[in-house]
Formats: sequence, structure tokens, C-alpha cells
Amino acid sequence: MRTIFSSVIFVLALGTLQLPPGTGASPDRDVAQGQGSGQARDCAGTKGGRLGGKLAQNVPLNLAMVGGEQGREELPTEGARGGSAGSSKRGRGGARGKLDYECPTCGKAVSTSSILSKHMRIHSGKSPYACTTCAKAFSRSSHLAEHMRTHSGDRPYTCTICGMAFSQSSHLTTHMRTHSGDRPYTCIVCGKAFSQSNTLVYHMRTHSGDRPYACTNCGKAFSTSSGLAVHMRTHSGDRPYACTTCGKAFLQSGGLAVHMRTHSGDRPYVCTTCGKAFSQFSGLAIHTRSHTGDRPYACTSCGKAFSTSSGLTNHMRTHSGVRPYACTTCGKAFSESGSLAVHMRSHSGDRPYTCTTCGKAFTQSGGLSKHCDKMHARNQE
Repeated sequence: MRTIFSSVIFVLALGTLQLPPGTGASPDRDVAQGQGSGQARDCAGTKGGRLGGKLAQNVPLNLAMVGGEQGREELPTEGARGGSAGSSKRGRGGARGKLDYECPTCGKAVSTSSILSKHMRIHSGKSPYACTTCAKAFSRSSHLAEHMRTHSGDRPYTCTICGMAFSQSSHLTTHMRTHSGDRPYTCIVCGKAFSQSNTLVYHMRTHSGDRPYACTNCGKAFSTSSGLAVHMRTHSGDRPYACTTCGKAFLQSGGLAVHMRTHSGDRPYVCTTCGKAFSQFSGLAIHTRSHTGDRPYACTSCGKAFSTSSGLTNHMRTHSGVRPYACTTCGKAFSESGSLAVHMRSHSGDRPYTCTTCGKAFTQSGGLSKHCDKMHARNQE
């Protein structure tokens, strides 16, 4: 272990080594000198550089970061950046092919000018491709084509295992990992693994606290642009995704997809312990904690722990006294939306839970369960 650690320090030292002017006539050394220190592969033409590059490729990321901020940035670098900072085209050869076009804003290199043009829209904010149904705009025509499927309902990519269909091939690829259990993207801070690279990026912001997307109306900030986009609809009242069966509308396409299962009865996520099935993966994940006993959400005031974040949120109101859900008829307020929904039935007279044995109806499912246990179980005895 000491030998490996020494090798890592040696690699970092090579990465930050500055060669004095006039030493050697190697073209690779001249490149390294002209572009400054800190890039491990700049010295690839020297014997030490070749050794350093080879070692760096085999050093795990968490070890490679021993050198601090400088080492963290430079070990993953995939090539020497030439030219001035404002240059948009550069020569960059090697076995991986040329990446001749560089973004003058963030330095990302791509292989063609058309790809660079598309990339630049990320910085300019240009979205020339607009949906004619909901007016949502996109920077690429391919993204618009994928989005249109959320309105048409077209899902051409089908899972061969469970039959679940998707509008994008990448979504099918990600879904297949729910069957294989593959989670190739791992957080170097806490070790949590993910099936998607972008989910890992979002997760890393829970460690950094970074929320770069802020609402201009209320100031609430989000870690993802999609989170902000959905939030903005709470201000505009826009619900662009409507159920073709009952007309119920949703803020997100995912909400509509889950809702459609209430009509189809589809429950594709099955617990491997007890066989209970769920319409959402999140439902299965929460249910699994009933078997493991895992309660990851703890109250900072009294220490009581919960299996869901919403359970903790509702509990915290017992300390704060906040009751954000008020009845529009009598003004009575509740700490949970579900409690308000049950209360509203006292005004409407709605009793949606009916006993199949005697026909008696109840406002809550718990009331029906107690009735069946008390009345009909006794009769069966």
C-alpha cells in the first residue's frame, strides 16, 4: 500500500513539474513548457511522462485526488489544450481521433463544427425548436422529436422482460438496469451508486449544496433545470399532460405515465420478498424498507425516524405547529393534505369505501377495514 501511495505522489509531482527553458529539444517537452504545468499527459514524450501517464490511468479517482485541488483537475485531463483561450478550433490528435473544435466558453472539445454549434446553444440559451402543442422549446430537433412522443403517447422501445415501453432508446437502456441491478455510476463521497450518469451529477449536488437554478418568482432554488421548469408550472398553473381517459392533467409527463396505470392496473415493480407489486419504482423502494427496517429520515428535534422524506416533513409540523392545508368550507386546517381530503368528505358526503358483504360505506379505508374485522369476522366465527 505504501508503494502504491508513493507512486501516486510521484505521478502528481510529474504532473506539476515545470521544465526549465532550454532543457532538451524534445517537441513534447516544448509543448509541456509552452502550455504550463499541471497536465500529466503533456510530458508524454519523456520517459518520466510515459511512466506517469501509465500510472495515472491505473490510479483510482479517490487516490488520484490526494494532490488536492490541482491534482483533482489535472489527472483526468485527456489532452493538452493548445491555442489561445478564445480559439474555437484546435489540433488535437491521438488514438481517440481529432477533437478540432473547442468551445470558447467552457473549453469542451468536439469533432465537428455542427456539434459545436449545437453545444453553444447551452450557453446562449437558444432553443429554436418549439413544440406546437405546449410551446416547450428545445436546442435540438432530435430533442423536440423525443418530446412530441409525450403528447402522442408513442413508445416504440419495449422491454423484452416486462413489456414496459419507452419513448426513447436511452430510457429503455436505463430501465434494463432495474432488471439487471447494474448501477455503474458511483459517488466518490458516500459510495451510493446510480444507474444513470446524470443522476450521479444531481446527487453530487446534495453534498455540495449547489442549487444553480432559481425561480424568478419566489426565489426557490433547484439542483436541476428540469426541477425548476416543473416548479414554474405551479406559478403559471400549466398542466400540459392530460389523461385521455379521464381528463386529469399533470405537471410532468412522468406523473401522467404513473396515473395511466390506475386505469390499466399495471404494476410492473414487484417485491422479491413478499411479491407485492407497485405501479411506481419509488413505491417499491419505500415498501422494501418495511422488510429491511431502514428509516433513513430522522427528525433533528426528537430523533424519531421515518422510512420516507414525506413522513418526516409531516412529522416536523407537529413541532412547528404549521397547518398549511385549510378547508375552504369551514376553515379547519390540517398538517397533511390527506387529512384535508378525508375531512372534505364530511362536507360532500362522499363515502368511497364500500363493504362488499353488507354494502355499508365509509369515508376512509381504515374505517372499512375495522368494520370488516369487527362485524364480518365475528359472524364467520
